Amino acid sequence: MYGFVVLKKVVMIWLIFFIIVFILLCAFQIILRIVVKKLSEVSKKTRTDVDDLIVELLGKTKFVSLLFVSLYIASFILNLSDRVRRLTNGVIIIVLLLQVAFYVNAIINYWITKYKTKKRDEGAMDGTTITAIGYISRMILWVVILLLVLENAGIDITALVAGLGIGGIAVALAVQNILGDIFSSLSIILDKPFVIGDFIVVGDYLGTVEHIGLKTTRIRSLSGEQLVFSNTDLLNSRIRNYKRMAERRVVFKFGVIYQTPLEKLKKIPSILKGIITAINDTRFDRTHFVSFGDSSLDFEVVYYVLKPDYNVYMDIQQAINLALYKEFKEEGIEFAYPTQTIYIEKTDLPC
Repeated sequence: MYGFVVLKKVVMIWLIFFIIVFILLCAFQIILRIVVKKLSEVSKKTRTDVDDLIVELLGKTKFVSLLFVSLYIASFILNLSDRVRRLTNGVIIIVLLLQVAFYVNAIINYWITKYKTKKRDEGAMDGTTITAIGYISRMILWVVILLLVLENAGIDITALVAGLGIGGIAVALAVQNILGDIFSSLSIILDKPFVIGDFIVVGDYLGTVEHIGLKTTRIRSLSGEQLVFSNTDLLNSRIRNYKRMAERRVVFKFGVIYQTPLEKLKKIPSILKGIITAINDTRFDRTHFVSFGDSSLDFEVVYYVLKPDYNVYMDIQQAINLALYKEFKEEGIEFAYPTQTIYIEKTDLPC
């Protein structure tokens, strides 16, 4: 009779345990769905990405994680031994670590997707490097989670961590040049000194950026060939990025003949100012009579092209040259060209 009572009590306790687990699991899932639904509605009305990320993270909550959490909470009604309690504590920590890993992995994927979308919209997309960075980040994440899981499982990971450290140093020394290019690639991605489609000048080389990879960056030169730079060498160089030029400063010089009258010399700055200001997308700066050349009176002109496009600059310069030629012809001002004047003094020589 006593045994039947004890058995009945045990059955009741376990029945209550499973009822609590069922109620908790259902409650967690209902709350999760309600929160996800409400946040989804809110995220559609906002421009921030934080609420979208939270919705995506909540969607990564695993059913198994909710089940183990429910089991762990319900287990407090059971009279468990210290050893079993330590085991349940270890199991729930491992489950939570794995769930955190899923959350962090979702954050990495979300960031990579947003970055690729942004670059695609800008027309400067190259996913090789960012995909590799995401792969490395996920690998580091799961290695850390694995070590934490092993530690909570009671396994001594000191020797394993030491072995990974020594192995990592050996690998780093063996591939230090490659790692240097990879970190340089990461610097290019984050700091953005240039992006796909930018026209850059590196030393004596110039061209349009076509590809930014893990180790190299490829540039298409004006003459058609592809130039390949290692990322480390590229960052160690001085780079001129013409794509990001807001406006172009132009300086050009010309000369007129020494026989030009003073009155016409004084009119030349106003002639240049009138020509340049009449052309769209320009801003006149100055015109000065700067020097007496070997065979010309030299003038210097400075103006700004308000668009960075090189073809626009050349079209404007051509229009200025044609208008200047026309104005000088009407004013009777002659352009100078290299000449030499020889003066011969006539003397009477004795016979």
